[in-house]
Amino acid sequence: MARENQASPQSLKFRQASVEMMTDFLTNLNEKNKDNLRSLSTCSGVFKEKIIFEYTLLMCQELKLDPPTAYHAVELLQRFMVMHITNLLTPGGASPVETRAREDAAFQQLQGKFALIVFSCVQLASKLSLHSQIVDINMGVRFLRSVGLDFSKQAVLESELTVLKGLEFQLDYPNPLTYVEILLEVLGHNEPSAPVERLHHLCRHVLQFVSLQRNTLYNALLAITTQTRNPTAEQREKFVAVTEDCMLLGVGVIAAAAFILHVKDWEQVVKELSHITGISTASIGDFTRVTLMLIVGTPADGQ
Repeated sequence: MARENQASPQSLKFRQASVEMMTDFLTNLNEKNKDNLRSLSTCSGVFKEKIIFEYTLLMCQELKLDPPTAYHAVELLQRFMVMHITNLLTPGGASPVETRAREDAAFQQLQGKFALIVFSCVQLASKLSLHSQIVDINMGVRFLRSVGLDFSKQAVLESELTVLKGLEFQLDYPNPLTYVEILLEVLGHNEPSAPVERLHHLCRHVLQFVSLQRNTLYNALLAITTQTRNPTAEQREKFVAVTEDCMLLGVGVIAAAAFILHVKDWEQVVKELSHITGISTASIGDFTRVTLMLIVGTPADGQ
């Protein structure tokens, strides 16, 4: 895949990568997805909730950054907050009273700085994007003040360094749009008739919709999986791996977009996505059905 310029998502070129390059990309992406699923925490997905994604997306729009920057920023935020909260709440042999006081102080501290932390993740994501302007400290201070947040240059710099250190300077995490685009590239190679360029344009909208409807969608999928509207705590805990499976998210978004586009031989597209990822056609079908039901406004409770 390649881009001709920074401004237009339509400039993304498919069917340009060699088979070897596609294989490397897909293998690497699959391994990162598996690594992530092996290291889930009780906070997994908490910082991908609708209100946080919407806030991050709006921030990126105001800063005139491209949508992939928002997805990447949310990935950085999720990973940083899990590490940061874990470190803040590590008891270290303290008494129950001291632990409670520590927790209260930690959450008060986060409450006052959360908006700045989100901005720092957006700022870092902009520096990694090939298609967006870089948000420097001066631009950041002006933006934050324009939305009523009065932080000094020093505070913005310290927040960025805190996030960097919290992530152990590892920022190159794939975001959901990365999964969609690489899967589209492989699909276009394996199924030459698939209109991947048109699918890519629609997938961006479907992915944004799914991200904003995250809780509703996965609750419906949980109901389908468990065949009950009231799953147990254990069932919910096991289902977290499904909510964090970016391969499933990627194929589900593509399948839904293909259905909307009335792609010829839609079932063949789903079979090919299953072949590429190893995810069953039934799972892809369930994800697609729930997504489409939410798009048209039909209740999707799995019953």
